Order: sequence, then structure tokens, then C-alpha cells
Amino acid sequence: MNDIQTWESLLAAFVPLFNAPSFVIFIQIASAWVLCPGRRTITRLYALAEPLQSKAHDAYHRFIREADWHAVHLWKIVAKLMVTALYETGVICMDLDDTTFHKSGRKIEGAAWWRDAVRSTGTKVVHCFGLNVIVLTLRVNPLWGGEPLGLPINLRIHLKGGATLLVLAEEMIRETVSWFPGRCFEVCGDGFYASLMGKVFPPDVQLTSRMRRDAALYEMPPQKRPHTPGAPRKKGKRLPTPEAMALQIRNRQWKEETVVLRGKEKKRLVWSRTVLWYKVNPQFAVLLVICRDPAGKEPDDFFCTTDANQSARHVVESYAGRWSIEDTFKNTKQSLGAETPQSWKKFGPERIAHIAFLLYSLVWLWYLQSQGAKRTWKIVPWYPQKQNASFTDALASLRKMLWRKRIISMTGKSSVPSKIITTLIDVVAAAA
Repeated sequence: MNDIQTWESLLAAFVPLFNAPSFVIFIQIASAWVLCPGRRTITRLYALAEPLQSKAHDAYHRFIREADWHAVHLWKIVAKLMVTALYETGVICMDLDDTTFHKSGRKIEGAAWWRDAVRSTGTKVVHCFGLNVIVLTLRVNPLWGGEPLGLPINLRIHLKGGATLLVLAEEMIRETVSWFPGRCFEVCGDGFYASLMGKVFPPDVQLTSRMRRDAALYEMPPQKRPHTPGAPRKKGKRLPTPEAMALQIRNRQWKEETVVLRGKEKKRLVWSRTVLWYKVNPQFAVLLVICRDPAGKEPDDFFCTTDANQSARHVVESYAGRWSIEDTFKNTKQSLGAETPQSWKKFGPERIAHIAFLLYSLVWLWYLQSQGAKRTWKIVPWYPQKQNASFTDALASLRKMLWRKRIISMTGKSSVPSKIITTLIDVVAAAA
């Protein structure tokens, strides 16, 4: 299967989601979004999707705003595509986080004021206006090594007055797990989502997160002796906080490990024990892992997981891999222009987010399947040591293929020399 057939087969997987006219528009929008060199407004996408204007631009606005298709079915197709191609066996690793799609305008459906996690600090809270989006990504280790990739496989919009982020996160996890019966899952989220450990998930779903430095921890309650009065104890002896516990650990109790943090090997000292985090999960023990930088340059980290039999090294590496979802947010906003489409009414703003994250997953999947570990970028004098592909490399490769197909189909055997066409395509493919 050649490169263009690989892309077309990925898009063809969404046939069951749309009626025939809507599917054609979906195909056109997907490719136009990839090719668009500037802001992804609907009218700019229309100009690329319909160069001969054979279909009215209103059809594209209606497709985004009110066409009859549902996001939950879209993400089920995406998730099955990703897992089938990239996780044929083994534990399925997923990451969870939320972000804000910044918007401007007085009447944008679903938009509100939210805390800006990037600009806010411990003493100052900065707010921003837009859509609050919570995303579940599939963590994938690429063939070329380095930092993992975070490919979106489910998404929700958090609305003011609606379900909380924690409720939406729980719904997404349960929904995604139900699509793959018999598989095991490991879900990683930052400290905000640590309270999900108190939810009763199936035994084949394990959660990893960051623990508060001042968390109230206890030993597991002792077994109640038979024929003694009173109810069984709910918690054992009170333990020091994780921060105080780290100060009490003797040097010989630390275990030195070589851990992989975002694709790079580093030395870390680790220590672990099972504890009862009663406020979060009053029924089951969690594994507390303390990670220390031997050089003392970084503060201690405190992690926890519902898998009490897991190794400390794996927990540290698993949480470090969560950073891939932050790169997903950055690339989707900057390289795919996810915040720029101007659709304000009905389902428009929400569906823009769904399509943007969908395309991020499809671009990476196309690149992994068609290019593999090949070097698709040119070595430049200011970056001679570049070894790993970035999302802009994957996007440029797909753009080159789509532009070449479009130019050849429109001009046939052109009198323009192939070198000129190749140079033109290279320049357009790298456009922001």
C-alpha cells in the first residue's frame, strides 16, 4: 500500500459515521485542514477543499455546526484504529489531562472563563476565555525512540454548570475500556486526577498519579480479632506525610535505578511502600513511590499507583511519560491551528476540537505506518544532530504527498521541470 492509499484507508474507516454527502465533506475538510498554510477558518478550508467551488461554502459550515454525526462514535473508530495498529498485545497505556482552547467573541457556544494552568502560579490565578477540553491519549513509543507520542482516542467538553472534570474523566476511562474487553489498561494523570483512585474501576485498569506532599497516610487496618466488640477499624496507624517520610529514609534504604525520563536515561534514587490514602481510597492500599535526584538539583517527587505490586522504577517512568500529552496540546494548537476555526453556534466550537485532535492522531498514525523510522526531514546546518521526527515533520510529509497528488491530478504532464515542482511543494509543506 502506497502513502496516498494509507491516508485514504484511514479516512475510509469513518464511512459508518456519516451519510454519503457528509462523508465527502469530511474527507475534503480533513485533507484541507492538513494542507492549509495559515489560519484554519472554515472559509480558508473551503478554498482548499473546493478549488472549483463545486459545492457551496454553506455546506461546510453546516457540516461543522449541525450535521448528523456523533463524537462518541467518531472516537470509538479512532481508538480501534490506533489500538489495532499500535497495541496489538500488552497493557494499553493512556494519559489523561485537560486544556483550554482560547477563543474570542461574545457568543461562543460552550465557552467560558477558566483558570489558565500555564500562566497561573501558586500565588496568582490567571483566567482565560475559551473551551475547556479533557482528552484521553494513547501513549505510543515510536520506532525511532525518544519521547513517547500521545495520540488522542477520546475527548469531552467541560461545560460550566455541567459534569465536573473528574466525572468526565471517569466516563471516558470506562467508555474506552468497554471498547476493548479482555485488555489491561494503565491510565496516568497529574495530581488533579489522583482522586480517581477512589473510584471502583475493573481490576484490569490501574491508575498512576502524583501524590500530595502533605497527604494524610495510614497503615492498613489490622484484622479484627474474632468475638471482639465493636466495628472493624477502617485505618491503621497514622504515618508521616510523604515529605516528612522522605526525610526519614536512610541512605542505605534508597535504591538507585536507571530510569527513562522522556526518552533519556537518568539516575534516580527510589523508595516505595504500600500505604492507605484514606481520603482518596478508603478501601484499598496504594503504592507510594518517592523519587530523588542523586545530585540534589531537583526536589523529591511523590507518585502513587493503584497497582500495589508494581515496581518503583516503572511508576517513575510511567508518570514521566505523561508529558507526551502536553506535547499533544502544544502541537494541536500551534501546528494544526486548532483554536483558529471560527464556528460559534450549536455544535460548531465543540466539533472543531474533536476534528483537530482527530487529525493529530491520524497524521501520526499515517506517518508511523507509511514512513516508519525513515528520516523524512533535511539536515540543516543549525540542527545537524536531529535524530527524531517531530509532529511538524510528520505533517510536512503528509502535505508533500497530498500536494503532489493534487498538482499532478490538476496538471497532468506539466511542462514545468520536476525540480521546480518539488521545491515548490517542499516550501508549501513547511508553511505554518
